[in-house]
Amino acid sequence: MTADPVAVAVAFAVSLALFLVFFLGVTTFNQVVALRQRADKAWANIEVSLQQRHDQLPNLVSAVRGLMGFEQAVLEEVTRQRARWSPEDPPPAQAAASDGTSAAVRTLLATVEAYPDISSQENVLDLQERIARLEEMIADRRELYNDSVYRYNTTIHQVPGVVLAAILGWRQREFFEAGPEDRERPAVSLLGG
Repeated sequence: MTADPVAVAVAFAVSLALFLVFFLGVTTFNQVVALRQRADKAWANIEVSLQQRHDQLPNLVSAVRGLMGFEQAVLEEVTRQRARWSPEDPPPAQAAASDGTSAAVRTLLATVEAYPDISSQENVLDLQERIARLEEMIADRRELYNDSVYRYNTTIHQVPGVVLAAILGWRQREFFEAGPEDRERPAVSLLGG
């Protein structure tokens, strides 16, 4: 008894199609897992920088507090914005707090620059440099995180990722961005009083 050539061809075609679907599914699954891990790592790096900035800001505020007695509004704004950040908050809330803190820090650093007797002190200069480096690191890490989230979100919205996302419950991740109201500079009077 010889095998029917048509049946063999159909069996081969079906087997090949199943293998390709399986291979594509496994490849996509692995790609999404890698993208999720990359986004998680990028987020962890952001949190490290945010925590470092959170820890350094009281030092800068303390260093300039006595010298900036009439600029208390600036110092209070930095303190208020710093208190908004919590590592337990979701990315959008942390982004809003981070943007507010960054704006308040920029205002503080600009104010300190306006006073040569403050800005020339060694400890203030050192703290300014450290916080400026941290601000740059946060911006760089934020960009990396958002790129990772973009790649992940794109992958789970394309075929075959969209099929696997529906089956496995993968959800779109949120970018590290603030709302329009949090992008505005905080209202701080530099005139004192």
